[in-house]
Amino acid sequence: MNVGAVRLTAERVAVGYGDVRVLEGVDLEVRAGELLVLLGPNGAGKTTLLRALAGTHGPSAGELRFDGRPLASLARGDVARAVAVVPQDTPAAHGFTVRAVVAMGRAPHQGRWMRSSPEDDAIVEASLARCGLAEMAERPFDRLSGGERKRVLVAQALAQRTPVLLLDEPTASLDLRRTLELFVLLADEASNGVAVVAIVHDLALAARVADRVALLFGGRLEAQGAVDEVMTAPLLSRAFETEIARVVDASTGVRAFAPASPSRRAPVRGTL
Repeated sequence: MNVGAVRLTAERVAVGYGDVRVLEGVDLEVRAGELLVLLGPNGAGKTTLLRALAGTHGPSAGELRFDGRPLASLARGDVARAVAVVPQDTPAAHGFTVRAVVAMGRAPHQGRWMRSSPEDDAIVEASLARCGLAEMAERPFDRLSGGERKRVLVAQALAQRTPVLLLDEPTASLDLRRTLELFVLLADEASNGVAVVAIVHDLALAARVADRVALLFGGRLEAQGAVDEVMTAPLLSRAFETEIARVVDASTGVRAFAPASPSRRAPVRGTL
């Protein structure tokens, strides 16, 4: 990891919907050259925070800054050239090929008539290749599997060529091979100076890939820092309201996490 300048900052940020506050008092730095993983239980506000960082959901208090400038002061096109987002859900995109969906990532860099240049075309082809999509470039997007669609959206975000890349549960629908390939790709982006933020639910995967971890629960960002500082058994157990055991393989350093017992505070009720 070669951490560079701070690209995005949240300063005492509160975010919510209407009168309902989801997050309070969030202080966070998103730095160039690192992969920051957001962890936390369902409903902890991870997606809400990601939307705030993307500039699509303004904070109700505090301030977000990109390269020192208030994010809210930037024009929509400037934000799109600064931050690319891979959403949790995939859009329908009926009638578009895989190549056309990936090419949408170039829109912030094109004029009002959306005419592509040879540079745009080259970037699209490179993004398709990096995500293993070159052979299916002419297939209809809406006929792909969930995992294939997610890879297309990652390729679209890469084609956007932004200094910040935000991903909401990017491994959803991906098999083991594609999950590992994705995080190799994200590590490569970070090594090239991109600030990468990803929401990850798999604790072992998060511990393996993260340069830094931010743990949200109880309406706040309760801890952030290196994996071994944040992903401790006591802290994770408090966050997820169940006893979590943490084991480190002495020969490989690989960390594993598993529920030690059902939570007394969150009894199983037979439904999720």
